[in-house]
Amino acid sequence: MPNAAPSSKATLSGVVQPVRIGFIPLADCAPLLVAKHRELFRKHGVRVELSCEVGWATIREKLLYGQVDAAHAIAGLALAMRLGLSTPPCRVVAPFVFNLHGNAITLSRDLWNRGVRDAASLKKLIRSSTSRKFTFGMVSRYASHFFLLRQWMTAGGIDVEKDVRIVALPPTQMASSLEAGLIDGYCVGEPWNSFAVERGTGWIAATSEQLAPGHPEKVLLTTETFIERHADEIRAIIAALHESCAFCDAKENRSEVAHILAESGYFRGNEAILNRSLVGPLDLGTEKSVEVSHFHIFKRREANEPTSERGRWLIDEFIAHGLLTPAQRPEAAAAMRECWTSSALPLPEAAAAAKPAIKPKKRPPLALA
Repeated sequence: MPNAAPSSKATLSGVVQPVRIGFIPLADCAPLLVAKHRELFRKHGVRVELSCEVGWATIREKLLYGQVDAAHAIAGLALAMRLGLSTPPCRVVAPFVFNLHGNAITLSRDLWNRGVRDAASLKKLIRSSTSRKFTFGMVSRYASHFFLLRQWMTAGGIDVEKDVRIVALPPTQMASSLEAGLIDGYCVGEPWNSFAVERGTGWIAATSEQLAPGHPEKVLLTTETFIERHADEIRAIIAALHESCAFCDAKENRSEVAHILAESGYFRGNEAILNRSLVGPLDLGTEKSVEVSHFHIFKRREANEPTSERGRWLIDEFIAHGLLTPAQRPEAAAAMRECWTSSALPLPEAAAAAKPAIKPKKRPPLALA
């Protein structure tokens, strides 16, 4: 099984290069940007260079060919790359989960004006509109966004294979594509739902917290090769991210987190929009709003652990949405055991840094099959 190209961490002159971590500008990249801003990487003895990327396909390709050493990535990318879905197989590892939840389904204002209030009323409109297929965006077939969008539609009686078109777009292009009329709705992470609400072009129909409580969202994705050669750097990065996630998850810090993201230059500087999902309330664009205490979970519920239950959820979703067949479950389970558990890696320092004051309950052995 081929691996990603090795990372060159030292030049011919002997100068050690920083660890390059790719990310997409979403609210759930907060632990990375906060760790950088608060100098937590430096505190733990590692140099990190953050690289803002366009979309998940770019993240995948850059990780595959060694142009980044690690990435803030959709959780499903770990399984897809390990199995070689859409790319050559790559021995990636996901030793850390950034967050749970963080996504929403946004529909166009035009659909609202035509009577759509949920998936069932969307089905009625689809059946009465024969001139064209409605088109909806998601970020990747291997992302929770794809699963959540299809699940929501199916629950309303929509045949996702026949009644609609579902296309992949980078997160940062969702709101503008909706405004241009290129798509009729989408599932994406914040703040790109709230951008459409703010501009009056969209409204939020459902959140990922409602649709799949506790689902894993983003992970730190790297390769076995990089870990073998740079275990100390990965340990330090994970320790810094544990500390940063604890900061980001604290209610009293959320306003500062939104400010740090706004000041980073990656979010058009719109702190008020970032506050909607990080601090709340979340404006749904329907003259209603919801509180957001569980919209982003960065540390609670053992959020940072790549547990067997979260691995099983991914496999189940891959099978349910046609990315794998039931017969491939044993192969997928083996792949998850290899890449989706921090206990499989030589990272004792990171585990120690994350240990809570109260002795944790023992977990059963990893058993994904």
